Amino acid sequence: MEIKIIAKNKKARFEYSILESFEAGIQLLGTEVKSLREGRCSIAEGYITEEHGELFIKNVNIPTYKHGNINNHEPIRKRKILLHKKEIEKIIKSIKEKSITVIPLKFYFKGSIVKVEIAISKGKKLYDKRETIKDRDSKKAIESAFKLRG
Repeated sequence: MEIKIIAKNKKARFEYSILESFEAGIQLLGTEVKSLREGRCSIAEGYITEEHGELFIKNVNIPTYKHGNINNHEPIRKRKILLHKKEIEKIIKSIKEKSITVIPLKFYFKGSIVKVEIAISKGKKLYDKRETIKDRDSKKAIESAFKLRG
């Protein structure tokens, strides 16, 4: 199946330590899917919450479809996450733990279906972020040294 990435949360791996990730479906309206087909979506501020045993994604901005009419969707609204019951229970259990956050990593089309990759994550401390920056800089320096040689 062909996978086309719509939006990626680039800051997620810097801000959080990813413990486990899941591929989930998402309940959308027709105009939301059309807007996503145009590649218009922002998931940087998004997070997943639990309400009455179900998971919802909040703060994800899918702009209104520009060719839509009065029945167009709200850009920022809560949308239901579709997963198997055991996966939902596992995520809800981890949400109730202290300092655990569930965030969206990316939105993508798998064939013609919109999927979202969500991750159970833990926020990094400032020194962890510095360590990430240091590792990234050292990898860049090593790669540039190899390019100069070869």
